[in-house]
Amino acid sequence: MGNEAAGHEHESGARGSSSRALWYVAPGRAEIRPASLGGRPEDVQVRALWSGISRGTERLVASGRVPAAEHGRMRAPLQEGDFPFPVKYGYCAVGVAEGGPDALIGRTVFCLHPHQDSFRAPAHLVQPLPAGLPARRAILAANMETALNATWDGGVGPADRVVVVGAGLVGLLVAYLCARMPGTEVTVVDVEAARAALAGSLGARFAAPADAPVDADVVFHASGAPAGLATAIGCAGFESRVVEMSWFGEGDVPAPLGGAFHSRRLRIVSSQVGHVAAARRARWTHARRLAAALDLLRDDALDALITEEVAFDDLPAAIPRILAERAPGLATAVRYR
Repeated sequence: MGNEAAGHEHESGARGSSSRALWYVAPGRAEIRPASLGGRPEDVQVRALWSGISRGTERLVASGRVPAAEHGRMRAPLQEGDFPFPVKYGYCAVGVAEGGPDALIGRTVFCLHPHQDSFRAPAHLVQPLPAGLPARRAILAANMETALNATWDGGVGPADRVVVVGAGLVGLLVAYLCARMPGTEVTVVDVEAARAALAGSLGARFAAPADAPVDADVVFHASGAPAGLATAIGCAGFESRVVEMSWFGEGDVPAPLGGAFHSRRLRIVSSQVGHVAAARRARWTHARRLAAALDLLRDDALDALITEEVAFDDLPAAIPRILAERAPGLATAVRYR
């Protein structure tokens, strides 16, 4: 049986069937609910292999702290439900295409989709994995997109001194990208000394906040803590740029704008992945950026960023622990049968 016939068989067999998805239903509580595949005949049907927990964003979603003014902008592409609860949320899914366009059937693909064991998605949201990229590591694609976009927003160039405050998943990916530019000197700053070895494996130096370097050309703040923003501003050199990557939800964040902030002519700029960075927007689509992010993940060293696996069936019980403030580890991979 050829690909075309096989694809049509999968498609017709899936229509009307159901799957299961994770829903956030109350602060700190999630449950698995039945989900209809639905969709259109031209959509891609995907059997999930892995999905990833995006801790920073999903912690805000799971705690019900998405500001009302941001409910529209914060919607994931294939989200169901509305903030605060109940809501089906997530955007780091990897699986095998079993129906849809012939060119995709049988390929392992990434999709911006919530945690669900099988689903249908519009073809423009589905990106085949490049050769050499394992499906498990591909759950980092959305985080790599965020890091790539921030690097563009920061305007990092060869031989720059770069400081990344916050050795979480996104901060370490920013450090990884910057460390691969010729001559760059990259330092990761974090309160957890245990992250030093991991930063070193990705090509960066490490420092505690008290020993953070100064006079940096570009500083990225990705700690998610107000104290981290103060550290980032302190690291910035004359007329340099501080790229704020942390998103605090409904929280108010004090920014130390006194002292030498103005005399040093510092700039604080936001970086958010919803729009392609202005420096690239005229030429780069979201699809092109996602394809680039997937290609950038073809390095075995990045497997160290996935520090835990949990079975999909066990996810509701594990969510409070995974999304707890200052929870250990980095990325959590959700494993499907």
